[in-house]
Amino acid sequence: MASITAPARKQLQIRAARPVLTERLRRRSIKNMTTAPALPALLLALGALAVSGVAACPATPGPLAVYVGTYTDGTSRGIYRLTFDAATGTLTRPVLVAETKNPSFLARHPSGRFLYAVGEVSTFKGAKTGVVSAFAIDPKTGDLTLLNQQPSEGSGPCHLLVDHDGRKVLVANYGGGSVAVLPIDADGRLRRATAVRVHEGSGPNKGRQDKPYAHGIYLDAAERFAFAPDLGADRIFIYRFDAAKGTLEPHGAAPLDAGAGPRHLSFHPTGKYLYAINELRSTVAVFAYDAEKGSLSRLQTLSTLPEGFAGKSWTAEVAVSPDGRFVYGSNRGDDSLAAFRVDDGTGRLTRVGHAPVGGKDPRHFVIDPSGHYILAADQGSGRITVLRLDPATGLPVLTGAAVELDKPVVLLPVPAC
Repeated sequence: MASITAPARKQLQIRAARPVLTERLRRRSIKNMTTAPALPALLLALGALAVSGVAACPATPGPLAVYVGTYTDGTSRGIYRLTFDAATGTLTRPVLVAETKNPSFLARHPSGRFLYAVGEVSTFKGAKTGVVSAFAIDPKTGDLTLLNQQPSEGSGPCHLLVDHDGRKVLVANYGGGSVAVLPIDADGRLRRATAVRVHEGSGPNKGRQDKPYAHGIYLDAAERFAFAPDLGADRIFIYRFDAAKGTLEPHGAAPLDAGAGPRHLSFHPTGKYLYAINELRSTVAVFAYDAEKGSLSRLQTLSTLPEGFAGKSWTAEVAVSPDGRFVYGSNRGDDSLAAFRVDDGTGRLTRVGHAPVGGKDPRHFVIDPSGHYILAADQGSGRITVLRLDPATGLPVLTGAAVELDKPVVLLPVPAC
């Protein structure tokens, strides 16, 4: 193995000791690991878990709750909940837990008490904007109760996240070509946006890139910088993020190939690399990330499609395996997952292969916290399918387990610990 930096080594040690660290603790461990030696950093992280009242997870994976967002122009009615058992690789039947329109992306509060959903609509209360909804999570049943809604400050919101302190929701508006920050009150309710940034630019694909289309919003581990891939502008817009003030200040942009159409992003666990999946060209781009400067340098671009593929296909989601060894991207049209091996020293990718997802149009997928399975939301066929990951090659293999649900478009796993 190539040499690895001290921060990377500490992060991997934490992951080995606790494969299902909460997202909040994962980000904080990366943020603080440069200030302590490896073993103390590990002990501090585990101590924080005990102090916070989060129990250590059992060595054998247990049942995992998964919230599912859907498009509601068919038979689905909102947000559903199912259980995935990593010990058996099986799924339970989805149950409706909140009736709401087009909840196409979901995020959970770090306290585990609240859930936030975009409402991918073009108008809300007479204004040309989408909506963000706040829900309380019943700790016993997992059911959702609507707390309130606020404008997303742009039409067609498609992606959102919650910062690690649980103080802000960041949302990307596809139709509005904008991103916004919404404060969270102590009771989980949302307030009106404190920052709105409208993108500029277009691309050569006149049918899809006539104007900006913000397709995601992401934070680095230290949460100093936010990144917004814009499908219409062929750029990843970068912002300085101030969580206390709820502001986004422009900090440049990273260009993609003309007509690429960047859609979603995924950071490597070390924080040194960023992977962008490009919807229109069916490619994945590799960036080196300078966390001090908040800058991206493109290293490589690869196709996500099999050699010789001649049909129409568009990418959707990208994710890095928990151990940082593999990157996966979904193809809608080829209806496959592309697998790539990560070079330890450079972050560059090597093609491993492709696997069918067992459905049509895999709009979203997630890797379960154990790192053993992928769950795929196949929008076109109305199915959620299960694939097992080969630990040696990284290739996904269909298990045959699946459940039916009309137009599933996002999956949000919720570890029990």
